[in-house]
Amino acid sequence: MSSTLTESIKKTNAYACLECGKCTSVCPVALFRYNGSVGTRFSPRMMLTKAVRRNYDDLFHDYDLWSCLTCRKCDLYCPSNIHYIDLIQFLRSSATDSGIDCGKCSHSGALQALSRIMTAKDLKPNRLDWVTEDLEISTDGDTLYFVGCAPYFDAFFTDLDLSVLDAARSSIAILNKLGISPVLLADERCCGHDLFWNGDVETFKRLAEYNVSAIKNAGIKTILFSCAECLNAFKKLYPENGFAIKAELKHMSQFLAEKISAGELELASSDKELTYHDPCRLGRHLGIYDEPRQVLSSNNDSHFYEMKQSGKRSLCCGVSAWMNCDITAKAIQIERLNQAKETGAEVLAVACPKCQIHLICTLKNVPSNKNYDIEIRDISSITLERME
Repeated sequence: MSSTLTESIKKTNAYACLECGKCTSVCPVALFRYNGSVGTRFSPRMMLTKAVRRNYDDLFHDYDLWSCLTCRKCDLYCPSNIHYIDLIQFLRSSATDSGIDCGKCSHSGALQALSRIMTAKDLKPNRLDWVTEDLEISTDGDTLYFVGCAPYFDAFFTDLDLSVLDAARSSIAILNKLGISPVLLADERCCGHDLFWNGDVETFKRLAEYNVSAIKNAGIKTILFSCAECLNAFKKLYPENGFAIKAELKHMSQFLAEKISAGELELASSDKELTYHDPCRLGRHLGIYDEPRQVLSSNNDSHFYEMKQSGKRSLCCGVSAWMNCDITAKAIQIERLNQAKETGAEVLAVACPKCQIHLICTLKNVPSNKNYDIEIRDISSITLERME
């Protein structure tokens, strides 16, 4: 294993580290721990140094191996073009293969277990029970709406009084208004994104194989996503692991922006002030920044405001792959809510269900003397209300 891991580390360009510390200077986990969130410091450079020195046993048992948010901020600022998040993923995979798992799973690991359950061959999930009668869907067409784990999130997070499925229902309603009845797959499985970043690559590959096969058999040409992580899995992780999909892959914000540009979709001006949170997977991972803003600011420039950290500089939502949701994660989320409040916006628009869940969780648990007075809503739900 040591030689294989050494080769993987070489691929990340880790040996080119200049020890300049720029990675640590922009890392959300490092910044908020250093400011007193918890006792010990976190540093991407220190993790890299341990890997280069082959301190694998120390690394594999290190809680902080799973604290990295894989938000890719360090990658963008590194002058040596080191791929830190790939290094973290290699280390996690090696730790998992060695039977070591020192990260702290949020919610007792229930969501990771759910993803693994979905690899069962004889599984017959009730995937379409949430579709209401007013929504038109199809079993035969060339446009697929990939729902992801939203139905499970809705059931799991009832205590937060949110509906992740609002994004899915709104997306389908928008498509219907544009004359499209999207295909929904009754045998759709979890995309596997979280398991990949947790180091369970083999289970991720089984899920990818199921999804690619189902989509191929359905003859799909275009796949639309409300979840930034699902899109990232299909667009990057699947091809990189041998599961390329011959279909056009788009986030709903991209689809909506195209329709606006083509004059096929007109939106009324919002009666509320809006700001936008960039998901790491949509932004720094896939480079999709403009389209969500085009949708939110369409006929609405005077009602849209940017947070002080936006675009490539955007702050992460604080938790990745349901791991190590601790006091540092909460500090990051509170800072993001503070930044949203500073804009004066009444609605914080999101483009990923995980961002929505994490930020709403913190919003509902802040001290009573903190009055954020802000809604956190998916971009498709906001768009549906503004359709003329």
